[in-house]
Amino acid sequence: MATDLSASPPATTELHRYAEALLANLAANGSAPPAAPAFRDIPGFWLPPAVQALVAILRGDDPLEPLTTAANRDQRNTALFLCLALAVAGHGDRIHASWLGTAFGELSMELPVNHGQRALWLAAARGAYGPAGKIFVLRKLDALSIPAHADTEQWLQALAPGEPSVVVPTALVDFPELAEIPELAKPAQAAARLSRLRARCAEITMTRQAEHDSRTPLTNSAATPATAWAEEEPLAVLRSLVGLGGPAGPMGSLIGHLLDDLRPGSDPYLAAIALHVAAPILREVAAELEADTRLTPPDSITVPVLGHRLVLLPEGPDAESMAAAERAIITDGVPDRRLPWLAYLLMALAGTLVILAVVAWWPLAVVGVAAAGLGGWQLWRHQQARRSDAAYVETRLAELKDLADGAVWALHAYAREADDRAKQAAEDSAGLIRLLRRGPRAA
Repeated sequence: MATDLSASPPATTELHRYAEALLANLAANGSAPPAAPAFRDIPGFWLPPAVQALVAILRGDDPLEPLTTAANRDQRNTALFLCLALAVAGHGDRIHASWLGTAFGELSMELPVNHGQRALWLAAARGAYGPAGKIFVLRKLDALSIPAHADTEQWLQALAPGEPSVVVPTALVDFPELAEIPELAKPAQAAARLSRLRARCAEITMTRQAEHDSRTPLTNSAATPATAWAEEEPLAVLRSLVGLGGPAGPMGSLIGHLLDDLRPGSDPYLAAIALHVAAPILREVAAELEADTRLTPPDSITVPVLGHRLVLLPEGPDAESMAAAERAIITDGVPDRRLPWLAYLLMALAGTLVILAVVAWWPLAVVGVAAAGLGGWQLWRHQQARRSDAAYVETRLAELKDLADGAVWALHAYAREADDRAKQAAEDSAGLIRLLRRGPRAA
């Protein structure tokens, strides 16, 4: 049954005023305000007795009577308030074992994670409730079998984003197009991805978290204005819980939170828990990637060289494909040039005019000489074009042979690198598994 707070405005105002002072003191020095609570009880409302119970706990008094009253009115909100308030104050060790379970409730793959659950998740990850708090959250997550509902690629992209589309091994630097051939690309990409995953997992697990115990405060030491707090920070959820915050923002899905926690730049404590959840996926991926790095290169590959398809074998380019490429170069490199009929016609005209000049009129000899010169120039141009075509074809044939031989040597170098690549991948896979075993419990 909901409590009508508007029925007693003065009592509500007093309660909110004291609650605000209480939260400020908790965040500043982990204690209650020096003045005793002066607000009146509001029948049916859980917050007044919950505040009295919290003050009693902080002062070392017996909180049983107000705690029982508050729990009878709203057990979950009472437990959530006490767990978050004691975590913010740095007294997470004072919570009762049952409060955390009552406050947290149940997680579900179908329902969003509410702000109270996320705040408890964050507080536990940061060590506010000691190792038991972390284990509590881990067990809640483990119970859902999250990896069975996950898209593997989505988790890998969250953990190590920005993967290059093509990985060019050292042996193929001079022939990057070879690195795009699937049979050669897969081992190199697998090795590179495995290395990046190991590095990212090392970054998460090797972050030296200070020796957090149950007294680790989640304080507001920087005096950040409440309006700037993240919605899921324990302080912000506490303000909303006691009626001092604005309307709550949208809630995120369980998978969405875990993926965000894995991304670079996320909270390292949350990242450690998310990595634990993703560990079964990463173990399978590590085994698959390690196996991919051991793929044997094919005995022959077909590659484009100067626009022609060549089959490369360990002993050299395939003779048949090489001959076909050479024929294509010769055919394409020598255009269909017609005979220089104009030159021949000019030379014949020149001869005719010279004969006429001798027997009829001598000035025709001048025209004949000019026609002979023009014809000779046309013949010279035609000959130069033929020589240029031959030189071009010769250059292209030599370039084809050099590139084909170079590609074969690059493939030999790639094969020599394969053993080293597979050994490094095995080391990366083993290192990744060790990091996953270390897990957030060790942290």
